[in-house]
Amino acid sequence: MNMMSVMTAIVGLGIAGGSAYLARDFVETQTAQPVVVEEQQLIEVIVASRDIPFGQPIEAHMLTTIEWPANSVPEGIYSDYASLLPQDGGEPRRARRAISQGELILAGKVSDYGEKVTIVQTLGPNRRAMAIRVSAETAVGGFVTPGDYVDIVLTQGRGTDLRAVTIMQNIRVIGVDQRSDEQSDTPEIARTVTVDVSPEQSQTLALAQQAGRLSLTLRNFNDSEDGPLQSTRLSDVLQDLSPVPDLDRPPTIVIRRGTQVTVQENN
Repeated sequence: MNMMSVMTAIVGLGIAGGSAYLARDFVETQTAQPVVVEEQQLIEVIVASRDIPFGQPIEAHMLTTIEWPANSVPEGIYSDYASLLPQDGGEPRRARRAISQGELILAGKVSDYGEKVTIVQTLGPNRRAMAIRVSAETAVGGFVTPGDYVDIVLTQGRGTDLRAVTIMQNIRVIGVDQRSDEQSDTPEIARTVTVDVSPEQSQTLALAQQAGRLSLTLRNFNDSEDGPLQSTRLSDVLQDLSPVPDLDRPPTIVIRRGTQVTVQENN
């Protein structure tokens, strides 16, 4: 091996060794540096420790606190029991709607101290609450509960002129008798059902109740398509669906002799 090859090999080994040393030093330096993790600030917020029905007074045993990221707290939260619960002997706040266990207590979900909470507070702008007289037969056997959506059918007339027509579709039920808790799914036989309607629809319902009998049909929650429905008369239900005889064919006579059957035209 000549001197040039030896020198080249020595230089190569030197470069490789230096690179390895520098790489090891860099890794050790990076490992030695502490990893700085920014701790997220948390605050305590008040949530429901149990289900709170609509209209129920807010009491201390119904509440608890959890930690919540401070940068994602929604508006209207309560973090202090003193700002939510009344002073000794004072009138309580009430739930303006049903609050589920673990749900944040927000200002919009509770009333002011001593404020009366009624079904009216569940209505939207320019909406009305109106009661309909019902029975077990006309209210789906008692399976209509607050929060359901129904169609309203009017049955009116006498004899063969009796007819049924769907006068309203996709109407929200907000009360059954004196109960308005949407979390309840217990069937009961009601005498009145209160529905959420527009002012125009309330006039239609008032007339319809005087004109005939109103029945409710429960809707699927996923069924949102409505369309005009033609009324059905009793005569439509009782119509003769038997085949219509062919009047162009001459009448025939069927003659049976024991097991033999013959058909002949009656001229």
